[in-house]
Amino acid sequence: MAPSLDEGNSLFNFVVQDGYGVKGMVDLGLTKVPEPYVQPPKERIDKLNSRPCSLPPIDLSKLDGPEHDRVAEEIARAASTLGFFQVVNHGVPLELLEKLKDAAHSFFGQAPEKKAVYLKGASPSPFVKYGTSFVPEKEKALEWKDYVSMTYTNDADALQHWPKECKEASLEYLKTSVEMARKLMEVLMENLGTKPDQAKIDALIGLKMVNMNFYPICPDPELTVGVGRHSDLGALTVLLQDGIGGLYVKVEEDIENVAKKGEWVEIPPIDGALVINVGDTLQILSNGKYKSAEHRVRTTNTKSRVSVPVFTMPRPSEKIGPLPELVEREGAQFREVVFQDYMNNFFTNAHDGKKSLHFAHNI
Repeated sequence: MAPSLDEGNSLFNFVVQDGYGVKGMVDLGLTKVPEPYVQPPKERIDKLNSRPCSLPPIDLSKLDGPEHDRVAEEIARAASTLGFFQVVNHGVPLELLEKLKDAAHSFFGQAPEKKAVYLKGASPSPFVKYGTSFVPEKEKALEWKDYVSMTYTNDADALQHWPKECKEASLEYLKTSVEMARKLMEVLMENLGTKPDQAKIDALIGLKMVNMNFYPICPDPELTVGVGRHSDLGALTVLLQDGIGGLYVKVEEDIENVAKKGEWVEIPPIDGALVINVGDTLQILSNGKYKSAEHRVRTTNTKSRVSVPVFTMPRPSEKIGPLPELVEREGAQFREVVFQDYMNNFFTNAHDGKKSLHFAHNI
């Protein structure tokens, strides 16, 4: 039975525990945002007081030619200033990107009971999870988002257990994105003055996950967020966003002709491009040179939005810390931590800004 939209516990059970998600709530016919989704004023996204990021996309195909050094410098500059950049000619087939968006709409467009089979505790695989918000049991205000998360172990497991609506496209996207992330890691490691070590890179991106995020139409986007402010845990994230937009990044330091420190900029959708962002692991590894920026997602009242990130992270048992060469030259800005402990701290302080980086900070 559908709950009253004003009943807190009943609504929570309907959306979170019964698996109807935000989409199921929206399908009831919303005219206002339910109270559990109303964000505190300081967490709301003011579209009028932000600007689009003016940085052009980086052509990755030129890494293999005579312009390698120039393109490598662009990548390193972007990683050490905004921490976000867009890439084209990235090696991920453009027709695959369109298939992914269609697959996401296909999965989330199913009847609620079809999606609910992947709820935590019910899913046929511990590596597939359907849910809503971020950590709904802990959040003071819920996020306007449903998602399905698929952790990669091997091809056979993915093809057996990932949802049939999206498994083939998601698997191909993950594998091609990881190859691109590996090339970017090589460039970024070289820029730090260290020879790229394939074993080290493999360790830093040993845990791989692809998510499909669905942001239903919202009656009042000014009151909600699709995703609250946070930074990513891993090394690099590869993100496909659709043409609707809504991804906002906090500027960590003044960037000439882009924005001032503390301002928020929108990463505008570019047809055929993928968004790359630095995660906490890479900021720690680089001793703070590369920026793992806070970011968040705005909702929309015009059309449901989808995005598909691939997260590359260290395996849980891996130790992460600044490269020894950098410590020798500069001193350590971060202490070495086991990635599992870092993850535990991240989820304990869900959406509390940069708390995880503080956990690893030496000062």
